[in-house]
Amino acid sequence: MEIKLDDLNGLEIKALIGEHLANMAETSPPESIHALDLDGLKKPDITFWSVWEHGALVGCGALKELDRGHGEVKSMRTASSHRRKGVARAMLAHIVEEARRRGYRRLSLETGSMDAFKPARTMYESFGFEYCSPFADYKEDPNSVFMTKEL
Repeated sequence: MEIKLDDLNGLEIKALIGEHLANMAETSPPESIHALDLDGLKKPDITFWSVWEHGALVGCGALKELDRGHGEVKSMRTASSHRRKGVARAMLAHIVEEARRRGYRRLSLETGSMDAFKPARTMYESFGFEYCSPFADYKEDPNSVFMTKEL
């Protein structure tokens, strides 16, 4: 797998982000969807990567700088036809390493509390993320869980 910095202009990545947003709309009520659209992912405080295997887009992820010592994992997605291949683990390891390289002291994330998000929560736990209260601009939400990892 190859992880590349991505400008979000390619057709493949636009389709994967579209799949991600559609899936969020299927699994979460509108007020609980915190996934960013293409414009949101192009903001200067966000770095976005795509994951490729043999010329095929297999996943993506992003890192948002909340402040000089705190980052947020955003837009983790594995293409549905490439699940259970380690794509998300590779992307998350890349994001954690980049957060450390930047000198962040903490890395946090928001994900769903529903059963559909259990595989994601299990993966985050395996990386040492622990459950926490809402951070940044997030509010308590029964459809969300918040996790953080000290770096």
